[in-house]
Amino acid sequence: MLIANPVVMASEDEFNLLVIVIDVNPIWWGQQAQRDPEFTLSKCLDAIMVMGNSHMAMTTTNKLAIIASHCQESHFLYPCKNGKIGDGLGDDTCSSGDGKYELLSVANNHIAEEIKNFMSKTDVKGHSTDTLLAGSLAKGLCYIHRVIKELEAGQEIKSRILVIKAADDCAHQYMNFMNVIFAAQKQNILVDACVLDTDSGLLQQACDLTGGLYLKIPHKAALAQYLLWVFLPDSEQRAQLVLPPPVHVDYRAACFCHRNLIEIGYVCSVCLSIFCNFSPICTTCETAFKIQLPQMVKPKKKKIKPST
Repeated sequence: MLIANPVVMASEDEFNLLVIVIDVNPIWWGQQAQRDPEFTLSKCLDAIMVMGNSHMAMTTTNKLAIIASHCQESHFLYPCKNGKIGDGLGDDTCSSGDGKYELLSVANNHIAEEIKNFMSKTDVKGHSTDTLLAGSLAKGLCYIHRVIKELEAGQEIKSRILVIKAADDCAHQYMNFMNVIFAAQKQNILVDACVLDTDSGLLQQACDLTGGLYLKIPHKAALAQYLLWVFLPDSEQRAQLVLPPPVHVDYRAACFCHRNLIEIGYVCSVCLSIFCNFSPICTTCETAFKIQLPQMVKPKKKKIKPST
């Protein structure tokens, strides 16, 4: 006789908030469209909305937020600013006449409209592919903190952040990025990373410090399958799944002078800034260090032998 495992249903007083940060850098996505016309930003958003719909459809206590990370600013795609459409706090469980879950349909239309308006208003100058990822993560942490503050007595929430990374790392954001990651680690917020192109050393450190999952997908066209398999389950459900093995984490730090990743460097004892070359004055906090020069050894005077 087969005995099914009991399914643990989420309590009505326990919320599960998923914040998705999408890298929408237009320069990188424009280059991607030339390399592979089958995988565009529109296809990526479709896969992300499939995961978002699955997350909200699993239980009514699951909440969702989506942030677009641009090279100029970060923008909330969902929920909307007025807080009336899927604000993550209400109970919007009505259904439309055609049998479609109305909350999911309205959310999809709202996200598509927001990303369309957001990308059409931006004016990108230059050829930089740096994405303001640190600012987007900070905005996600602030949203999580706001939701926690609005909870009623007795209610609990489990929060995690998923980063869909496209462009390369920006070493100029190293300090801000690590500050955000340490804040997430202190608040027990998992940070997951789904990398579309080159590996990200910063996100590898973020996932390792917060207990999240890092995955560079081998096939971009199968993004929806990887999102549903790896990143849709929460931390408790992942223990029962066979997931990809962990990757080697690159813990090299970026120097504050040239923003290069280094293995051996000099650290300021006051502000902990890292430099690849020695400097007697810290350029961050302007602390002057005393340098102990080698002592000069005076030559011994030769004794003059008395003449006989």
